[in-house]
Amino acid sequence: MTKTAVVALGGNALTLPGQAGTCEEMLGSAAAMAAAVNEVIEAGWRLVIVHGNGPQVGNLALQQESTTLVPAQPLAVLGAMTQGQLGSLIALSIDLLRGPGSAASLITHVTVDRADPAFLAPTKPIGPFFDRAQAERLAAERGWVVQPDSGHGYRRVVASPEPTGIVEIDAIRALVDAGLLVIAAGGGGIPLAGWGGALPSRGGGPLLADGPPRSMFADAVIDKDRAARLLATLIGAQALLLVTAVDRVMLDYGTPRESSLATISADRSRPLTWQKASSRPEHGPKIGAALRFLADGGQLAVITSPGLLAEDPGRLRPWRRHPDRAMPGASEAAR
Repeated sequence: MTKTAVVALGGNALTLPGQAGTCEEMLGSAAAMAAAVNEVIEAGWRLVIVHGNGPQVGNLALQQESTTLVPAQPLAVLGAMTQGQLGSLIALSIDLLRGPGSAASLITHVTVDRADPAFLAPTKPIGPFFDRAQAERLAAERGWVVQPDSGHGYRRVVASPEPTGIVEIDAIRALVDAGLLVIAAGGGGIPLAGWGGALPSRGGGPLLADGPPRSMFADAVIDKDRAARLLATLIGAQALLLVTAVDRVMLDYGTPRESSLATISADRSRPLTWQKASSRPEHGPKIGAALRFLADGGQLAVITSPGLLAEDPGRLRPWRRHPDRAMPGASEAAR
């Protein structure tokens, strides 16, 4: 049986801390990510990659706001731009390893609910880091919401609603079935909130002859881990691989009781309230996505670094209901 996994790669993995986000820097990071992903393919997996775009979409927004010579585009459209930008870099990096046409990047729209309370409480960091004085000045000048992020400074934050559907899901399935590595739902997907979060169907019309209205786009950035979880569930993937900057999740981080988490069952993990136990606040969506994926029928969820993902991908075993060993150093949960 061919195994399918969805891999979520962070935008911060493509623009590393301390980098400016040049094309050369992102190409180098994409090549490193492609090498790690290629090891998983060589271990017999079919893959879908979902990448983040926090640094890149924030940088694009800064560019948009820095000139009046051309009209600024809405945040959702900037997300579409990053899908093309980062999807191209990742696809080319995969093709250099596996041959031309091995990877396909698909522009992907994701529906959200306009009534989602996330629109009233922005939490998704985008763009570069600022010191406190810079952040407060920009917030006052541009109407931003800014928050501390990861102990490195302050960043702009925007709404990050829960994804409810993926418009191109049938196309994604077809590309996976054709044997391609698929890059989809980049940046969490282009958020659509029109028609109550659902698109009209050909049979259920009416379709709009003059194109979609501007109000259909949501000013938001969907969390890529949540989008990856939804995509994995919808295509029936066996595994969800959430790649981050650390080898494994830490429990009771910063306390005398601090310990790292290896293999664990989903039932045992729920009482741990992983969202609060994680070593980093940004791991909350990863932990929530992992548990939701397992609850919805997924068989294996892994949170780990690119290095450990590539080190021994053969030990990813989605058919185990009660795994007796984990990837070395990784945090792994199974049903």
